[in-house]
Amino acid sequence: MKRVTFAAVLLVGASTAAQQTALTDAQIKSADAEVPPLVELLELKPGMTVADVGAGFGAWTMRFARALGPAGRVYATDIGAAQLAALRDVTRRERLSNVTVIEGAVSSTNLPALCCDAILIRDAYHHLTQPEAVIRSLAASLKPGGQLAVIDFPPRPDSEVPAGVPANRGGHGVPPEVVRDEVGATLTYVRTILAWSPSSQPASLFLVLFRKP
Repeated sequence: MKRVTFAAVLLVGASTAAQQTALTDAQIKSADAEVPPLVELLELKPGMTVADVGAGFGAWTMRFARALGPAGRVYATDIGAAQLAALRDVTRRERLSNVTVIEGAVSSTNLPALCCDAILIRDAYHHLTQPEAVIRSLAASLKPGGQLAVIDFPPRPDSEVPAGVPANRGGHGVPPEVVRDEVGATLTYVRTILAWSPSSQPASLFLVLFRKP
């Protein structure tokens, strides 16, 4: 994100972020369901560092912060003013001393170089207007051997590609093979999980996993 509009702007962790003003119960439940298997899949352990790119209103950030413990670090990035304010608020309210909120940009996450053992971009890749630049930014922030998980949904029938987004998405969403090919030009493709967390929202999510050499 991350689960969140990333359309003409870049990374926002929930697909309805333009109207949304706070965390929803569905997002909290989805984060509760997804973070434990993500921790296992991304080989995360207490004390490691993860980035929630397009963190939205903070559901996945909060769960990662608790999973990694006080010695770990979570970077939460977004470009929406409302999302950034909400992330800072939830960080203070929940006393998450291991969370750093970063304002992203259309072409860059603005994460530090070589900062992360893993990165999640959830429900946001399909809105990237400059995917090649963002992929380079993601790769630069991963440590060697670090992993990137892209969670998104296939294009919906009879939907339109968001403004400024490459036409090869084929509608609102993105085919998993497009994610595989685009990110795989920079990072090593590991595998695709076509039915990722079926109980989460939005429905029909897939996950594509990559590793930095």
